[in-house]
Amino acid sequence: MKKSILSLFTLPLLLVASDAPSPEMLKEGKAIYEQTCISCHGIDGQTDKNMKLVVKPRKLNKTILTKEQSVKMITEGAHYWGAHSDLMPSFKPIYDAKQIESIATYISYTFNPDREKKVKELLAEVEPIAKEDQAKMLKTGKKIFKRNCSMCHGLTGNGKSEYVEQSKESDVFIYPYDLTKTLLSEDQIFLYAKYGGHYWGTDKTDMPSWKRKYNDFKLKSVAKFVEEEIKKTKD
Repeated sequence: MKKSILSLFTLPLLLVASDAPSPEMLKEGKAIYEQTCISCHGIDGQTDKNMKLVVKPRKLNKTILTKEQSVKMITEGAHYWGAHSDLMPSFKPIYDAKQIESIATYISYTFNPDREKKVKELLAEVEPIAKEDQAKMLKTGKKIFKRNCSMCHGLTGNGKSEYVEQSKESDVFIYPYDLTKTLLSEDQIFLYAKYGGHYWGTDKTDMPSWKRKYNDFKLKSVAKFVEEEIKKTKD
C-alpha cells in the first residue's frame, strides 16, 4: 500500500523531470544561438532597437510562439509561414533537425520560460462564449475582418492590399503577414489581435492592439474566422 502511495507522488515528479531539456541540448542550442542568432536577436533575446533593418527581429523573450512553432520557423524561415519579408531565413540548409531542436529549446527555456503560463493566464481571463452566440462567430468575424483587418492583410488574408501597395510610396512601408500561412493557433491569433504585436515582441506597432475597439467575443470571432476560413484560401 505504501509503495502504491509513493508511486502516486513520485510519478508526476518523474514526468516533470523527463520534460526538462538535457544540459547537453541546452549547451548545443546556446552555442549555435551565439554563433548565428545573436547578431539579430541579441544576447538575451531582446533585439537591439537601433538595428538598421526595415523589419526589426522579434524579441524572443516575448514571443507567443511555442517551442514546436519555433522549430518550424527556424527550419523553414518566416516567409514560408506568411511573413511579408524574408529577413528571417530558413536554416535547414545549415543545421540538421537535432540542432534546430536544440536552438528552439534553448530560446524557449532561457528567454521565455513563462510563455505557456502567461498565455494560459490571459486566456483564463476571457469569459466563455454563450452557446447561442457561438453560431454567430464566423459571420461576426468575417464582418470585422473585412472592415478592419483586410486593409492590411487583404480580403483573402494573403497580406496583399491597396493600403500595402500605397505604403511602398512612403517611408512607412508595412509588412502584414499572409494569414493563410500563419503558424498561430486560433487562441494565439485572438491574443495577438487583442494585445497587439508589440506586446508579443515586435519592434513596431504595425499590428495594433484591438482590445479597446472590440470585446473578447468579437476578437475571438475574428480568430475563428481566420482559423476556419482564411487558412483554407492559400494561393
